[in-house]
Amino acid sequence: MERDGAAAAETVWAAWQAGERFEALPEAQRPADRREGYRIQALLAALSARPVVGWKIAATSAAGQRHINVGGPLIGRLLAERVHPAGADVPFGANAMAVAEPEFCFRMARDLPPRAEPYGVAEVLDAVAALHLAIELPDSRFRDFTKAGEAQLLADNACAHEFVLGPEAPALWRDLDLAAHRVSGRVVGGPVHEGGGFNVLGDPRVALAWAANELSGLGIPLKAGEIVTTGTCVVPIPIARGDRVEMDFGSLGTVACRLV
Repeated sequence: MERDGAAAAETVWAAWQAGERFEALPEAQRPADRREGYRIQALLAALSARPVVGWKIAATSAAGQRHINVGGPLIGRLLAERVHPAGADVPFGANAMAVAEPEFCFRMARDLPPRAEPYGVAEVLDAVAALHLAIELPDSRFRDFTKAGEAQLLADNACAHEFVLGPEAPALWRDLDLAAHRVSGRVVGGPVHEGGGFNVLGDPRVALAWAANELSGLGIPLKAGEIVTTGTCVVPIPIARGDRVEMDFGSLGTVACRLV
């Protein structure tokens, strides 16, 4: 049965804007598989008056997969209206997931068009302009996102919500083993949460290549100027309105925001 993708996108969009939740998409709108979920996601992004600025990967760590109860990574779109600069006051709103995630975020220098042959890690890295430090503040429009399943979570834009694009990392990042690079995060006044690039599909550079190939398989180019944030380096950090969140990437710098 052909699902009503436009209606599904409208359902998700309306809930997102209003800060509301639903149990599941109506049966006539509910995607049956990943491809239908991605089709709805594209229609959802088209409802924004501002452009897609890049991509986010959800569930690149075992902890992230457990958090939303999926078996592997998902990709979603980053909307310009939800991207904030480092140090910003970010609206907490009705965020029910209520976690913050430190992430490696790559900005592309040139296009990687769809093709039959998979992209390798070295080829994808060669197309990168810069590495940025970032904070993702995900959320879901499902009342219980652990029961939604992969297809519906893709229609829900892979739990995209607010995003903080931090400073460009120094060029030395290209000489580092990002898989071994330690990252920590905390809510000011709370415990430090330790992790590193190894939590991001084993290596954030591998996660970036996964994203390029996932998009390629969907017939979507990864474009010059777009950003790709690769997933949390630590177990998602619980947050509340009023918190100041600080993420420390060691020699690459720090990024912070306040939830208001």
